[in-house]
Amino acid sequence: MDADASDAALVARCLANEPGAWDALVDRYARYVYAIAARVYRLEPSDAEDVFQDVFARVFERLDTLRDAASLRPWIAQTTRRCAVDALRRSGRETLVDALPDGPDDGLAELDEAMTVHAALAGLSPDCREILDRFFAKDESYRTIGAELDLPAGTIASRIARCLARLRDVLEPDAVSRAGKKSDRPRVG
Repeated sequence: MDADASDAALVARCLANEPGAWDALVDRYARYVYAIAARVYRLEPSDAEDVFQDVFARVFERLDTLRDAASLRPWIAQTTRRCAVDALRRSGRETLVDALPDGPDDGLAELDEAMTVHAALAGLSPDCREILDRFFAKDESYRTIGAELDLPAGTIASRIARCLARLRDVLEPDAVSRAGKKSDRPRVG
């Protein structure tokens, strides 16, 4: 995946017909589109695959109509929503109200957050990515990670803390700049 390219740059490359640009766009958003169709709208795998194809066909056909290239992800999400709803209508599938998720927007918000974290992780060192992946995604203990990396468990705990701080810095750059500034309030005590 072309993780360093912004969405706007990727759109520009696609519109310029650069080799590999379209593949990079599809690679970047494939899991996102499929997750919206399958998890948020609870489509059957074959229907989710049809939605996937429809979405990327529409994106390919209409990419030049995108007003703000930096808004690619919300545009793809909206396109996916429309295609998923169309698929539900075509199938005539009825779903009990109790069986519906809290709302498609809640599911989309979770997916957007996951995409943001995934992109932020790409900005960390390989060591940080590995240790955070082992601890959070693979649910490995400090001891297990330490044994695999030949490090004491205490070192693993401190590295996780440092890597989480770096991840927080990437996700919330404004918080870092605010934290470095002195407060305008007078000090007490």
